Amino acid sequence: MDKGCVAIPGAFNALCGRAIAKHGFEACYVSGAATSVSAGVPDVGLLTLEHFCRVIREVADASGLPVLADADTGFGEAEMVRRTVIEYARAGAAGLHLEDQKFPKRCGHLDGKELVSLDHMVEKVQWAAAAADRVTTAVEADCGFIVCARTDAKGVEGFDAALKRAKAYVQAGADMIFPEGLTSEKEFADFAQQLRATCPKVYLLANMTEFGKTPIIPLAKFGAMGYSCVIYPVSLLRIAMGAVDRALESLKQSGSVEGFLNQMQTRQQLYDLIEYKPGVPWEFRA
Repeated sequence: MDKGCVAIPGAFNALCGRAIAKHGFEACYVSGAATSVSAGVPDVGLLTLEHFCRVIREVADASGLPVLADADTGFGEAEMVRRTVIEYARAGAAGLHLEDQKFPKRCGHLDGKELVSLDHMVEKVQWAAAAADRVTTAVEADCGFIVCARTDAKGVEGFDAALKRAKAYVQAGADMIFPEGLTSEKEFADFAQQLRATCPKVYLLANMTEFGKTPIIPLAKFGAMGYSCVIYPVSLLRIAMGAVDRALESLKQSGSVEGFLNQMQTRQQLYDLIEYKPGVPWEFRA
C-alpha cells in the first residue's frame, strides 16, 4: 500500500483465493457478507469467530497472499476484540476491520443502521491496536498486523460525523480507516483530503461493492484520490452464483449439462489451479 493503491478481491473460499493469486493480485479479502451467505445465513453477525477463522485459514493457506478480513463488530466487547485480533493473526490474516454498528449489524449499504457511541468504538479500537502490537502475521513475520476501523456514520449521522469518528479512531490506534457508504467520487475525495489533513500517515480503504450506495469507480481513480486499497467483497461470489443459477435453470429445463459445458472450468483447468497432477504426490502449499 505504500507503493500504490492495492486491489483486494474477495475470496469466499480457498479455491477462489487460489484463483486470485493465480491472476496476479497482491492480496485477498475475506468478507463477512460473503462468508455469511456462503453458510446460508444473512450478514447480520450470526456466525462465530471460529467459523470466520476457519475461512481465513483456508484462504490464506491456499492463496499464499496477505489476507484482510472482515471482523464485523468484533464478536463482542473489548475483551473479545482482543481475542479476535489474536485468533485472526494465528489463522493467517494480515489485518482486519471493525465497524461501529450496534448488534445485530446490517450491510453497510442498507438503511436503518444504528451506531455504538463514539467512546465505545474508541475503546474497541484501542484494545485491537494493543493486541495487534503483540502479534505478527503468518504471511510476513516482519510486517505489523493492520487494524482498520470502519465507520458507518455517513449514512446515519452524516459526512462530518463520519470524519469526526475516523479522526478519533486514528487517535485510538487504527492504522487504516474504512468510510462505508459514501455515495460519490466527491465524497471519497473530500473524505481522504480532510482526514489526511490531520492524519497524514493513515491508510484509507474504499469498498467497491455493487448494487449499493457507491457508484462504480475504477481502481486508478481511487488511487488518485489517495486511497491505499480497494476491496471487492462480494463480486466473485455474485459472478459465481449468477452462473450457478443459470446452470440450474438450464439443467432443470433440458435435463442435460450439454447446454452449458462451454461455460465450465474444465477438469484440467481445475487441476492446474490447485497444482495437482494425477498419480503424482501432491504437496501442501506451506
